[in-house]
Amino acid sequence: MAILLGCDSVSLEFPTKHIFDSVTLGVGEGDRIGIVGKNGDGKSTLLSVLAGTLEPDDGRVTHRRGTTIGLLGQKDNLVDTDTVHHAVVGDTPEYEWASSPRTRQILAGLISDVPWEGTVGELSGGQRRRVDLARLLIGDYDVLMLDEPTNHLDMRTINWLARHLKARWQRGQGAMLVVTHDRWFLDEVCTSMWEVHDGQVDPFEGGYSAYILQRVERDRMAAVTEERRRNMARKELAWLSRGAQARSTKPKFRVDAARELIADVPPVRDELELKRLAVSRLGKQVIDVVDVDAGYADAGGAPKQVLSDVTWLIGAGDRYGLLGENGAGKSTLLDVIQGKIEPTRGRVKIGQTVRFGVLSQQLEELKPYMGDTIREVLGNYKKYYVIDGKETSPEKLCERLGFTTQQLWSRIGDLSGGQRRRLSLLLTILDEPNVLILDEPGNDVDTDMLAIVEDLLDGWPGTLILVTHDRFLMERVTDQQWALLDGHLTHMPGGVDQYLRLCNATAEGEPVGAPSAKTGTFDTGAAAAAAEKPKSSGQPNGLSNAERQKLRREVSSLERKMETQRTRVEEAEAAMAQVDPTNYTALGEQQAKIDEAHAAMDELEMAWLEASEKLEGEE
Repeated sequence: MAILLGCDSVSLEFPTKHIFDSVTLGVGEGDRIGIVGKNGDGKSTLLSVLAGTLEPDDGRVTHRRGTTIGLLGQKDNLVDTDTVHHAVVGDTPEYEWASSPRTRQILAGLISDVPWEGTVGELSGGQRRRVDLARLLIGDYDVLMLDEPTNHLDMRTINWLARHLKARWQRGQGAMLVVTHDRWFLDEVCTSMWEVHDGQVDPFEGGYSAYILQRVERDRMAAVTEERRRNMARKELAWLSRGAQARSTKPKFRVDAARELIADVPPVRDELELKRLAVSRLGKQVIDVVDVDAGYADAGGAPKQVLSDVTWLIGAGDRYGLLGENGAGKSTLLDVIQGKIEPTRGRVKIGQTVRFGVLSQQLEELKPYMGDTIREVLGNYKKYYVIDGKETSPEKLCERLGFTTQQLWSRIGDLSGGQRRRLSLLLTILDEPNVLILDEPGNDVDTDMLAIVEDLLDGWPGTLILVTHDRFLMERVTDQQWALLDGHLTHMPGGVDQYLRLCNATAEGEPVGAPSAKTGTFDTGAAAAAAEKPKSSGQPNGLSNAERQKLRREVSSLERKMETQRTRVEEAEAAMAQVDPTNYTALGEQQAKIDEAHAAMDELEMAWLEASEKLEGEE
């Protein structure tokens, strides 16, 4: 594999932070690399160094002669007074760019709704992002470096971009480096990963899911090694503590070894423990949106209807995801649900016990506190909250969401976008609402912190309504998805896949459904579900009731067996820590037991997956 570019022993330090320490990397033809790491650890800086736009303090960056690099930054360099036409293709004659099938596909996929002769300064943030992407993608580059390419893109456009990048080069040609927090996108387009942390860059084979599996295994092995070292440290401590007279006779090398073990034990890593915060009790009725038309006034003051005949009955404990392209009316529907916008037709009934907690996309709720410190803002809340039966303070909860003790004295206005979003989410939950509305909670949040936020939302006991273009987050924390299509709200029993198929069918001019005789809305969900349901050559409905009942019993049985086997795996791994580290025979035997337990667990999980898929295909 020919190397296109690389860096050798690169070091870089900013006035307040050490970024890279003797990093050596290479990018070869055919590489599709995803770059992950915590915010501030240097992902964007790494792209700038490799692209040659930022000089390292030490080491060197090399490019193969003739290699061309296209770089998409988080901020564009578009000129506000330029037309979209000029921003994308420059002075290239129309007959040249219009004759390229790839260019036409890119323009159709990204900016078909953007005025071609309109000025850049009149575009929204999402439109500018798509124009900048189109400008880059129509270029013929050997290497593409994309920094947060999915920012401001809706789910349909993200799906289009993934398909384009996968088909852009033939196998073994070109190279791509992507920095993004969109884990579905990383899994879809990347074949290897780089993790940036503590001044180093660690490579991993495979996409994001494979990277997570490898990292979990790495952490597990590190935990086993750490447990062995702790056991050894405890033995040495016990040996040292057998009386002052005995200590005076001990060999000095044993005392030094024990002290070294004790001094080198790392601090315990804090983990999120926000599992069950109290919420106000919800009554039987939560939110009923019935036959609603709604909209807003456009720039000229004329009314613009964006919601048509929308009915949405939201109950206690429902976990709904709301899908739709930018401008489809998702924010308008959220305002209708909260009673901020009065419908022009229909009715909205909000239960008497409902208490909203809202995380907005622009974080308006933090604007009154920009001059205050985190600690001062937390002082406006209760001193203690009960989580899983234990009292804890807001400051401790804040630390569990990734803030250090020192950062609690930081002013809100000085925080990064990701830090503000995490703080706003915490403050929203500290208000103890029972209906949580989240509008793009994953913006500016790194992948590790997204996992923590997901764990927090997994334990949310109230009603949850989520708007996000992060497919991984959507599918992880919501149970059902609904979509706004042409102003109509449609249930998506097939989830995000069904929604994307409907969007693609609409873009290609295919009908997505006919108006229902009962409601007048487009019954896209039922039509798509009927089209997707597999036909059986036997019974008209596939499996019989008896067969479905048998599958349900099998799934339940397998779930119980998996719980039991999981306990056996944990016991086998815990037993490894008790084995004498110098007894290689015993270590090998115990490792064999661990491998056997894992293999049995894998078999059970595969059987459960097969049975579940059969059952889901029939229900």
